[in-house]
Amino acid sequence: MSIERILVVDDDPNILEVVRARLDAEGYTVTAVATAAEALAKAKDEAFNLAITDLKLASTDGLDLMADLLLLDPDLPVIILTAYGSIESAVAAIQKGAYSYLTKPFDAKALLMNVKNALDKQRLTFQVRNLKTLVEEKYDFANIIGRSGKMVRVFEQIAQIARTDFTVRIYGESGTGKELVAKAIHIHSRRQNAPFIAVSCAALPETLLESELFGHEKGAFTDARQSRRGLFAMADRGTIFLDEIGETPPQVQVKLLRVLQEQEFKPVGGERTQKVDVRVIVATNKDLKKEVEEGRFREDLFYRIQVIPLDLPPLRERREDIPLLAEHFLKIYGRKLGKTIEGITPEAMRKMMVYDWPGNVRELENKIEYAVAMTAGTRMVPEDILLSGMGQGSAMRTFDEAKEEFEKEYLRRLLAATKGNFQEAARISQRQRSGLYYLAKKYGLKPADWR
Repeated sequence: MSIERILVVDDDPNILEVVRARLDAEGYTVTAVATAAEALAKAKDEAFNLAITDLKLASTDGLDLMADLLLLDPDLPVIILTAYGSIESAVAAIQKGAYSYLTKPFDAKALLMNVKNALDKQRLTFQVRNLKTLVEEKYDFANIIGRSGKMVRVFEQIAQIARTDFTVRIYGESGTGKELVAKAIHIHSRRQNAPFIAVSCAALPETLLESELFGHEKGAFTDARQSRRGLFAMADRGTIFLDEIGETPPQVQVKLLRVLQEQEFKPVGGERTQKVDVRVIVATNKDLKKEVEEGRFREDLFYRIQVIPLDLPPLRERREDIPLLAEHFLKIYGRKLGKTIEGITPEAMRKMMVYDWPGNVRELENKIEYAVAMTAGTRMVPEDILLSGMGQGSAMRTFDEAKEEFEKEYLRRLLAATKGNFQEAARISQRQRSGLYYLAKKYGLKPADWR
């Protein structure tokens, strides 16, 4: 019997029995009731993964019941069944929070497909929330805090990726939090209780990197006075994170390809092959395709690490997260330095919002740490935040460049506030929808990013 529990509500006993029987046959745990009162009583006593309710119940409206169920569990997907099929009622149901809408007599395959999709969505919602809890409470990964559309998608990708065991390639500029995302994938995977080992491929000389990764036998080179296990062996059953993979020399790339293909390697100076069970996550801020074309990176290794690509947006592409991040760092460093700072003035926040943040979240954190240390007041003011220049550098931009930057940023924040709803965006901005559509197309902004 499935652990997924489904609540079915219909005052027609024949329909109730048909739905219950079909779901039972698929292995779901089904609770079937005839009234809204019974449904609410059941929902208060036990948690359900999905609810299916008739639109027209004898005692109440199905949409009213749905509203009551969502008060108990805002993430509960609800499927509405009705014999009164119309565009208006379908739209009303979806707008009020229904997952989907089926008209009687419904096709059994359509019902089961809707149930499967709704449960998949509910599982993903749970995983994303659970991941955020782990991130914020267990590891306090400030760099992946975010509510922007792009960061919500990153959280969803992390939740999906963690369920697999495939190699992951994380791309992102310096300071976007690549190692933190790798840790988040690890702690949400089946390997979470095994080691997570991170190594920067650029931080070690070429002569030492191979030995560090794969270990060496005694006498393998001048200073090898004893045998030593490498990081791959230490990460057995866990995850190894190879940062700046584009910096690895050719001989190391050959061994990395073998360990990815065969899950085995030979220590430097050794003859015996060692087997490992390791999930590999790599990261780069380089264009590896260009590195392949110019002969600095193996093409076969490139395709092997491209199994699951994950791209992290730079901070300038998710400016709506800047206030959230700034306040977060303000609290952290206020506590660390024993200073009571009540907040950030609008002028100081405006200064941060228009800056391009070439160092991304790491740079923002450093600037807030400095500002907390240096501020003499109870609120952070523009003078506390030392930035190297505004916009794309210290040079003054032309009027047209500044106008385009304002338009793009204003529209991005407007779409974030309205969750991509152009009608609401037009009402707030007092502009024609056609004009907003034009600007969105001009600047490559997709409403779906904020929905």
